[in-house]
Amino acid sequence: MVLQVHGFLLSTCTQAVITTLKELNLPYEIVPVPLFAGAHKDPQYIATKQPFGQIPVLVEEDGFQLFESRAIARYVILKYGPDSGLIPKGLREQALFEQAASIEGNNFYPFAYGISTEKVFKPMRGVQGDDARAAELTKALEEKLKAYEVILGKQKYLAGNEFTLADLLHLPYGTLITETIGFGGLKATPNVARWWADISSRESWKSTSKEVAAFAASLKK
Repeated sequence: MVLQVHGFLLSTCTQAVITTLKELNLPYEIVPVPLFAGAHKDPQYIATKQPFGQIPVLVEEDGFQLFESRAIARYVILKYGPDSGLIPKGLREQALFEQAASIEGNNFYPFAYGISTEKVFKPMRGVQGDDARAAELTKALEEKLKAYEVILGKQKYLAGNEFTLADLLHLPYGTLITETIGFGGLKATPNVARWWADISSRESWKSTSKEVAAFAASLKK
């Protein structure tokens, strides 16, 4: 069994999916969807893979397809790694996980994505980014991370004392804004810094980062 991931390795959403697959030790194949060439907007791709013209898309051997990176991650965990702990069992444990997942989706992702848009994505398309907007989003994210500092002062990870998908989902954008843009918020306070050092040093993410770096280098040849 080899799962197909139709995506692009420089895509943060693709990175989230393959990191989840690596956590579960699942074999996968990247089916390239070259964003720079606009392949995700090809009418055939939209008609057969993703109606919004986005990536990634998971395709199983029996033809089952699923899009949206968070949905894909949850699906593969529940199907192939129900005992992995990435989505906890138990009513209260699941509730705390959903709380943590909501924290990422509402208090981290919109700001990290916005900063990345102004500082990385727009310039990649030859569009001038809005530095004032990026600064505003940076300040807002720094404020959000003050609450992270409180939470992580009481427990090891966002959902408790075990690593979950809620932590993992911070990795692609957290790394992008930290290493490419120079955002310092994930290293600025002791509890957040400890958490970030922990999750960003996981073997799954190191493996993904190595794969992404190799792909980026191949584009420059």
